[in-house]
Amino acid sequence: MTEAAIAISNMSKIYAGSGTEPPKKALDNVSLTVRRGEIFGLLGPNGAGKSTMINILAGLVNKSAGNASIWGFDIDANPRNAKVSIGIVPQEIVFDPFFSPAEVLEVQAGLYGVPKDKRKTMELLRAVRLEDKANAYARSLSGGMKRRLLVAKAMVHSPPILVLDEPTAGVDIELRQQLWDYVRALNAQGVTIVLTTHYLEEAEQLCDRIGIINHGEMIALEDTAKLVGMAREKIIVVSTAAPITTLPSDPLFEKVEQSDANTLKITYDKDTTNAGQVLTTVQAAGVEIVDVTTQEADLEDVFLNLTRAKV
Repeated sequence: MTEAAIAISNMSKIYAGSGTEPPKKALDNVSLTVRRGEIFGLLGPNGAGKSTMINILAGLVNKSAGNASIWGFDIDANPRNAKVSIGIVPQEIVFDPFFSPAEVLEVQAGLYGVPKDKRKTMELLRAVRLEDKANAYARSLSGGMKRRLLVAKAMVHSPPILVLDEPTAGVDIELRQQLWDYVRALNAQGVTIVLTTHYLEEAEQLCDRIGIINHGEMIALEDTAKLVGMAREKIIVVSTAAPITTLPSDPLFEKVEQSDANTLKITYDKDTTNAGQVLTTVQAAGVEIVDVTTQEADLEDVFLNLTRAKV
């Protein structure tokens, strides 16, 4: 069981141009390994290549170069076994509006050749909290319910890998939390999870490792804690006794902002400067400090810094 859940090597995808449009390179020599049993986050701006990569793994798009295997099965040499080893939750919500959730899962299980006595339709609907909607028309479900039904649909054949492509887009906070509770439960049972999301705090809380892709290139691939540790900026918020008329200035400060008459936000590089130096410098400028709080940089800061560098 030491083999990777997903192994991608030197994968590229070039879409042919049309008319006056030149060819577009959606993936550029990407290599990536997802370990068995982890929750892996794949992040990147819109158009970075995330969905192209997922569609190649799903067998919906042909790669231009490179290799990929799913649960040890090469997607070219063993496409059937590779597809059975993965469940994909797509961005788009597509159902037959006249099918009920139970029928959606039964049809999907039939497509994967799951025998009737091995199907887990009601168990899956119960897991995604749709048991009471089992026989309702799919068109009557809310957006959040449809998202959860997509997750259940991807799990009908009990794949060891579940890929969720922007699964919480348009879902309210409560339903998003319910979905993540279910994903965590699946992962605890041994299912490998690959997640793309625009909610960076979700990725920070959920994922063991994170890869960041931009302009078709993998620009970062680290354990989540290490990636967050790449954030060099730190912010001190200073409350002052008197209104601030002149912003303090010093080479130690990367940025100084005034939130209101009595509040300063000072950004500094924590690799070269410490909070004590910042506060001493502020006091030396004649500012009387009455309260201090600090803000650590997070995954969003790392993401923005890395993707800006590749523009």
